Amino acid sequence: MGDPPSRGRIIAAFAAVYIIWGSTYLAIFYAIETLPPFLMAGLRFLVAGTLLFGWSLTSSPYRPGRREWQSALIIGGLLLLGGNGAVVWAEQTVPSGIAALLVAGTPCWMVLLDWLWQGAPRPGARTATGLLLGFGGIALLVGPSAFSSHDSIHVPGAMVLLVGSLAWAVGSIYSRQAPRPRGALLFTGMQMLMGGSLLMIAGTVTGEWSRVDPAGVSLRSVLAFAYLIVFGAIIGYSAYVWLLRASTPARVSTYAYVNPVVAVLLGWALVGETFSPRMAIAAAIIVAGVALITLEEHSRAKHAARAAAAAAPRCAV
Repeated sequence: MGDPPSRGRIIAAFAAVYIIWGSTYLAIFYAIETLPPFLMAGLRFLVAGTLLFGWSLTSSPYRPGRREWQSALIIGGLLLLGGNGAVVWAEQTVPSGIAALLVAGTPCWMVLLDWLWQGAPRPGARTATGLLLGFGGIALLVGPSAFSSHDSIHVPGAMVLLVGSLAWAVGSIYSRQAPRPRGALLFTGMQMLMGGSLLMIAGTVTGEWSRVDPAGVSLRSVLAFAYLIVFGAIIGYSAYVWLLRASTPARVSTYAYVNPVVAVLLGWALVGETFSPRMAIAAAIIVAGVALITLEEHSRAKHAARAAAAAAPRCAV
């Protein structure tokens, strides 16, 4: 067993996931202004995955096997094609800040899947309240009463984002016990190569190549694309994958209520995206629900650790 990760590394990884991932929603908005969404995302992860995978191979003689590539395909498909693919497609019609708010419901899916799929304890009262608040906030954001209002949200885009957040939750839970190679960066690169390839296939199937116009690509889209590769993929995604093993799921999931705040503020300040009172109330409800879930999971983890320590054999003195 290796030494536990330092506090500084954990703080840096959380900062990357909190701040950088919150800004990627706006970067995606800029990138898909003149680039097709699936092809942009696919090329983004293929470039980042090639860099990470190539660097890992040069620094270690280890070579992953078939089962590890299969894990990378499943996780990359769920997280990158299902989760990120939903975001890049939906942001064609859904504002970046609202997309982040809808994705913020991911911890709700993770709690339900942990219970129904992984056999985790039944959610307690605080978690159940958090689930109701989380899904209630989402319903307020895109529910029937919002469809006829002046600030209504594009319904197909919102539905795709909800399905994408479910796919992200499934992939995150599966990744905990999936066969993996030695080295977090190597496995991250493998996931990006698999997910990026699937995104390129999705772009091909949906006819995005006909929309590629090199002369029409703006400098802003190119810079946003480069930012998504370096900061969003290589730094942010690598930090997330590493944290899934280095920290508890409850703590890692806290990114879901920090990212929307960053995304909404950036979208409002830089793009002038609408943020109505109804949206603000829905955002507060969603964030409160996710916070309750996270606090409950953190409390359970602490109680479990204390119980394990109390049951451990003690040395005679």
